[in-house]
Amino acid sequence: MHKAFLHKALLRPPIVSRVSDLIGCTPLFELCRTENGSRLLLKLEQFNPTGSAKIRMARQMVLAAEERGELRPGGRIIESTSGNTGLGLAVIAAERGYTFTAVVDHHACPDKLRGMTALGTELVYVVDDGTEDLATAAREELAEKLADEDDNAVFTEQHNNPANAVGYYPVGRELVAALTGRIDVLIGAVGTGGGLCGTGRELRRTVPDVAIVGVEPKGSIAFGGPAHDYYQSGTGTPEGASIGALVDFDLIDEGVKVGDIEAFATARVLARTTGLLIGGSAGGVVYEALTRMADLPPHTTMVALLNDGGEKYMDTVFDDDWMRARDLMDPKAEREIDELLTKLRGS
Repeated sequence: MHKAFLHKALLRPPIVSRVSDLIGCTPLFELCRTENGSRLLLKLEQFNPTGSAKIRMARQMVLAAEERGELRPGGRIIESTSGNTGLGLAVIAAERGYTFTAVVDHHACPDKLRGMTALGTELVYVVDDGTEDLATAAREELAEKLADEDDNAVFTEQHNNPANAVGYYPVGRELVAALTGRIDVLIGAVGTGGGLCGTGRELRRTVPDVAIVGVEPKGSIAFGGPAHDYYQSGTGTPEGASIGALVDFDLIDEGVKVGDIEAFATARVLARTTGLLIGGSAGGVVYEALTRMADLPPHTTMVALLNDGGEKYMDTVFDDDWMRARDLMDPKAEREIDELLTKLRGS
């Protein structure tokens, strides 16, 4: 076979029969590199189906429930979700013939709720008075109640389900394969803890000295108080909710907090300067990573886990009116982040 023809053939996408067959092998994007050879790579999980990392653990939780005999043909999956886990479970439920009920609140981005509905999900609001308050504890209580009332239903309980973390083990293996083990720092958001801790645990099997940094919103309580409301969705532990069993404090070397203004400003700046749309909490991870770049030792490789893209946040993070109404617009913060990113990308 002619070499040019063979090369083109190898580049053709695979033929798959299920959407879930497209999960994984997401790309790494080099955002910046310093004069001393240190670099920041973004693991773009938005290239998974549903545009999020969480479909990885959604599939694993369903497979684990099937293996335990908790999910039977025609069964019902129930989960408390801010959106991305729900989108993932909706896909897996459709593929495997289950119905899916998502217990939600109005804190979730409208695009995520519309996406779940499009995929056949039954939405059950824990409160339906239009408030945007995050109601994690109440959602989980209602999800458990609904599952108890249905003998062919399972509450996947993402915050305390070991399969959540197992679903992210392949991310660690993908990083090792892509970078031949040359990873010094892993940084990512901490919500359920499954994404960062699952990836980090598997990564440490090959790279035992990798430093692991967890990022949560200011107002979240996993790394201490004070507690207050925040707008970053799908991450953190709000006041009144229990810290997930998957948050492994022995594994995480450092826990830090990033405010909504900095997180959202970073997402907006990246969109304008690189053409890359990322989600709000992903903006928080990138912000923290960028502020660390100048202090890294020479030739350090830092990998930031970005859980989703920005397409689901057109009505929130990327909507000027929505941002202004909540006092989240800060042109000064955006300018400073733009200048920092320009400096790092130009070095």
